[in-house]
Amino acid sequence: MAIKRRDFLKFIGVAVAGTAVSTTVGTLFNNKVKAQNYEYRSETLRAKRWAMVIDVKKCKEAQPECGLKCIEVCHYLHNVPSIPDKKKEIKWIWEDEFEHAFPEYEKNEHLKELFHGVPFLLLCNHCENPPCVRVCPTKATFKSEDGIVMMDFHRCIGCRFCMAACPYGARSFNWYDPRKYLKKVNPEYPTRTKGVVEKCLFCYERLVKGQLPACVEACPAKALHFGDLEDEESEINKILKNRIAIRRKEELGTGPSIFYLID
Repeated sequence: MAIKRRDFLKFIGVAVAGTAVSTTVGTLFNNKVKAQNYEYRSETLRAKRWAMVIDVKKCKEAQPECGLKCIEVCHYLHNVPSIPDKKKEIKWIWEDEFEHAFPEYEKNEHLKELFHGVPFLLLCNHCENPPCVRVCPTKATFKSEDGIVMMDFHRCIGCRFCMAACPYGARSFNWYDPRKYLKKVNPEYPTRTKGVVEKCLFCYERLVKGQLPACVEACPAKALHFGDLEDEESEINKILKNRIAIRRKEELGTGPSIFYLID
């Protein structure tokens, strides 16, 4: 049945009003709401820009005995649900093949052969120029003073703009109530709800207490290194000066803070 002219005009009026309200709310969030950094304590580990170095060779040599303890510990401590549906799973840190992690090296047959079957640990890259932060309408995701791309789960409205903007697939959306998929809950870390995006936060809650990220401490092969990229005397800077490292999709200009040692 054809829509009447009067009804059509009413529909347009409502749509315009809705757009105006949406724009106003978006402006309010963008200009008025300021996401806060976490509080520092006397024991807090501090840096100008936190970064991680992953020694791929050590990670390879530790397989399969290590069992990727880093993933297990991270997911337990942060109440990451174990959802069987791979299309809707939640991941903070995970493994993938070299070809998938670094598609830009697809034509480099030498590297593909060298790293065939080697697990590459993937997580949020905590970019220097994070595109996810720019597109978030509520400032639920923001960059802290020390370079960590943070998440305020309570402010997330589930629009998933950040997921679309992230070129690394480092964010997961809770299609279900994640609490139903937790075998054991860590009471020291908050659980999330349905409709919220989540990801690795570089264990900011541990840094505040003077502890390194859980994955770094849990790695039996000592393949993960964490430190201040802006400190010339830091351990990771000394490693990067003497080893060959690559970063994911560097050509995009995001400035990833995760480095992979390949020599």
